[in-house]
Amino acid sequence: MKRFLTFYVFAIGAAIGAIALVLRVGRHLTASGSGVPKSPAARPVAGDIPTLLLEVAVIILAARVLGGIFRWIGQPQVVGEMAAGILLGPSLLGWALPGVSAFLFPASSLSLLNALCQLGLIVFMFLVGVELDPELLKGRAHVAVVTSHASIVAPFLLGTLLALLLFPRFGTAGVPFSNFALFIGIAMSITAFPVLARILIERRLDRSPMGAVALSCAAVDDVSAWCILALVIVLTRGETGAGDLPRILVGTAAFLAVMFFAGRPAFRRFGESFRRRGSLTQDSLALILLCVLASAWIAEMIGIHALFGAFVAGTMMPRDRDLARALAQRLEDFAIVLLLPLFFAYTGLRMSVRFLEGASAWGWAAVILLVAVAGKLGGSAGAARFCRMSWRDAAAVGILMNTRGLMELVVLNIGLDIGVISPAVFTMFVLMALATTFMTSPLLRWIGAGKTTG
Repeated sequence: MKRFLTFYVFAIGAAIGAIALVLRVGRHLTASGSGVPKSPAARPVAGDIPTLLLEVAVIILAARVLGGIFRWIGQPQVVGEMAAGILLGPSLLGWALPGVSAFLFPASSLSLLNALCQLGLIVFMFLVGVELDPELLKGRAHVAVVTSHASIVAPFLLGTLLALLLFPRFGTAGVPFSNFALFIGIAMSITAFPVLARILIERRLDRSPMGAVALSCAAVDDVSAWCILALVIVLTRGETGAGDLPRILVGTAAFLAVMFFAGRPAFRRFGESFRRRGSLTQDSLALILLCVLASAWIAEMIGIHALFGAFVAGTMMPRDRDLARALAQRLEDFAIVLLLPLFFAYTGLRMSVRFLEGASAWGWAAVILLVAVAGKLGGSAGAARFCRMSWRDAAAVGILMNTRGLMELVVLNIGLDIGVISPAVFTMFVLMALATTFMTSPLLRWIGAGKTTG
């Protein structure tokens, strides 16, 4: 245990010192702020219901078809749905059939599409919070803490170093380097907890020691990354006039205190009612959703983000597997089948490979991918091996932690919304998220993870 503690303190301290040095060096850099195209989805106009209904039908159809194809080739269905969203945007449909793209996705419908996406993400982030299980840490806390924090610190440090090179080329004018660098670090550090869990279940690894470590690490990652992201949102909105920084900080602290000391006991009553009745009633579900929406609204009004409020509400729910399963059965299908594909399409409409002009931009996209894999996969696998896991299990943990998926897209969209990254950087990181999620299953097969689990 002393060895683990020494390693942990040294690694975290050294990384924090290095990140602080990078931020100090980079504060004198200036973003070019030139040639940054406007995102096509950033022009909210009054909606068009018939067009919205048509595009929703097209999005769902494309998501189911591409999702089925990707599942057939051994990929998680969500990878196909992500790809479908990108292909429906300017990267393919808008390039190959601009008339059809303009007819299906006019600017007049995008504000309504975004509203539906946000509702779906609020429900999804609530479920992510509900599914976080502290029981996963029992008996393996030291391995999970060391590995999970290494899987955050290593990519975060590499991301901030990479920001020194990206900021002068792709930074947005008016955004401080520190905010940009911290956001790049977060984007490099995120793990897709829900996608990771589904991959483990599909490969029957969720109850294995390696699977339990990966799940617990991803859970710690989610909490840590969202806390850092909330800080970046507070700093960015405070410095751009979107909110008063001291007020936002005090409001966030008060919100978290109220949720923990008052909200948590109140949510516990839902668990008691569920156990007493043996089912989740419509009235209980309605009250839970009202609490989630209220939490999201308060978080947005404070100046952080509605999704952070929904996530916090989920973590405050009682740790009851039956209740979590009942909530998932009621909400997950609607969110996953209808609302999340809309989010993928909305993300695809906000990016375009045409933002990456010339070989230089594509070269930087490749560098981002390499740094992302080296930091996340390498950092996680190295820490797991240090904790005396076998080489195969350590490699499997690294591969799984490198899965970014939907959570990465959520974070990137927030970054684009608050203006901390440009559409070009957004596009590069969306491609990185798709690539790192796509490579998970083939790499697990390559190292033989899950072959002997029956």
